[in-house]
Amino acid sequence: MLALAVFFMVLVALATAGQVYLVKPAFDELLDSRDTFWVWVVPVGFVAAGLITGVANMAQSLLMQRIGLRVVQAMQQQMFSTILRADLSYLQETGTSRQLSRFTTDMYMLRDVVIKALTGIGRDVLKVVVLSGLMIYQNWQMALAALVFFPLCVFPIVRIGRLLRKISTQSLGEQGQMTAVIDDALKGARQVKAYNMYTYEEGRAGNAFETVFLLAFKSARTRAFSYPILDTLVGVCMAAVLVWGGFQIKAGETTVGAFMSFFAAVLAAYQPARGLASMNATLQEGLAAARRCFSVIDYRPSIVNRPGATELSSVSGEVAFRNVDFTYDGETPVLKDINLDVKAGETVALVGRSGGGKSTILNLVPRFYDISAGEIFIDGAPARDVTLESLRANIGLVTQETLLFNDTIRANIAYGRLDATQEEIEQAARNAAAHDFIVELPDGYNTLVGEHGLRLSGGQRQRVAIARAMLKNAPILLLDEATSALDTESERIVQEALSRLMQGRTTIVIAHRLSTVMHANRIYVLDKGCIEEVGTHSELVAKGGLYAQLSKIQFDQPDGETVDIAAVETPAGADTGAEQAV
Repeated sequence: MLALAVFFMVLVALATAGQVYLVKPAFDELLDSRDTFWVWVVPVGFVAAGLITGVANMAQSLLMQRIGLRVVQAMQQQMFSTILRADLSYLQETGTSRQLSRFTTDMYMLRDVVIKALTGIGRDVLKVVVLSGLMIYQNWQMALAALVFFPLCVFPIVRIGRLLRKISTQSLGEQGQMTAVIDDALKGARQVKAYNMYTYEEGRAGNAFETVFLLAFKSARTRAFSYPILDTLVGVCMAAVLVWGGFQIKAGETTVGAFMSFFAAVLAAYQPARGLASMNATLQEGLAAARRCFSVIDYRPSIVNRPGATELSSVSGEVAFRNVDFTYDGETPVLKDINLDVKAGETVALVGRSGGGKSTILNLVPRFYDISAGEIFIDGAPARDVTLESLRANIGLVTQETLLFNDTIRANIAYGRLDATQEEIEQAARNAAAHDFIVELPDGYNTLVGEHGLRLSGGQRQRVAIARAMLKNAPILLLDEATSALDTESERIVQEALSRLMQGRTTIVIAHRLSTVMHANRIYVLDKGCIEEVGTHSELVAKGGLYAQLSKIQFDQPDGETVDIAAVETPAGADTGAEQAV
């Protein structure tokens, strides 16, 4: 396809040169000769050359645009694949809005540049080369005089291009920031309305818009500086050609037709030459976008399969932490010397105040993050010695912030098991107490849940997420129990569904309400990244330590109310009782 496009580019250049060359007989033969041969040949030649130019231009443009769009599509696919496999830490550091900006603003700019570059550069370069060759063939002395002006254009073009690349890099970064501001305001629409923060958010967005405008105008101003430089040099070039040509005609060294043909070649070469100058500016802007896109494509995650990693199969579900330390930034410890045992089929609860390290422990089991020291074992095998795919295939996850994709309920339940039958999907929904409300929806299982599942209530979203975990049927379940925001009836239904989900599975659950984990096989109490206590509910209450304090605070609420223990602050200096479990 590329070779065919190049062929049509060459055809365009030759046809353009043909039209220019016909100017000579048009003046020398057609106007002075009484021979009818030239009366027909010259007009027909112009029509034929014009037809060839038009058809070849269309063909090469379509072919090169197709190639360019495929290149951009391949880059988008590579970027998306890279981001999907990126470490969670990388995604959190870069931010969703900035990544979206690379897919929108950066990619649109890159697509525009690739299309213009592929369709314009090759064609214009060939035109300049062929027309320069024609000028040399017609009058090499005058051609050298005309072409000497072209190198003079290079320095300002290169200088301006460098400035544009720098400005474009700044502009793309600010556009990412602008996207983040808009995203914040839209996601926080309830808070904006509730606190009457319209003026404040308009000010934030206005500042972002103003910054983007100033950089965009700076880019336009820098680009515009090239026009007077180029046009002045071209004007001087044409004036020199006219003066020299006039003297040659008067001296009888050339004919009017030959000179007009040469001058037409200069005029015809000017347009593609000017286009190449403008293209350099566009290319520099595109290079800034390309650099940002390739920074994503070239990213390599740190959490990958080790050489020789084995498949994890026939998992019973035993999980063990041995002297595990973890830090997010390499400096501040989040977990310190964690030792934890969960036998196959057991339920272990993690309890503690916010920031104690409970969610971090859940994130370490499927290797969303890698530990800093120690080891995590699955059925006796180090988690880092098995493939990520087989490890995560044996783990079900229900998070506190239930995420549904903007798709049908059927697709959300089958996420992770796309080959599931309708019967299997419905059975999972029944076990999650979701089937009844689903069939009452207008489109049943084909109902679109909307962005983040916002067309469903909180309890409905959680039941769909539980059905998804039911369908996966993994032997290990990680559960961030989150029913504190639900009404009493929804909480009861969700708790019953969770109980069914936990049956026969190794479960590690983060407890927000102690009443939900009173029957756990063991409860680990975390505080400031350490395990402070471990035991059953009754054992921990009897110890009178941190768990007992949390339990007393929660169960002593009036009218049967409970509180989220993660938000509880114990009295300063309170005795936490137990030594760290080993």
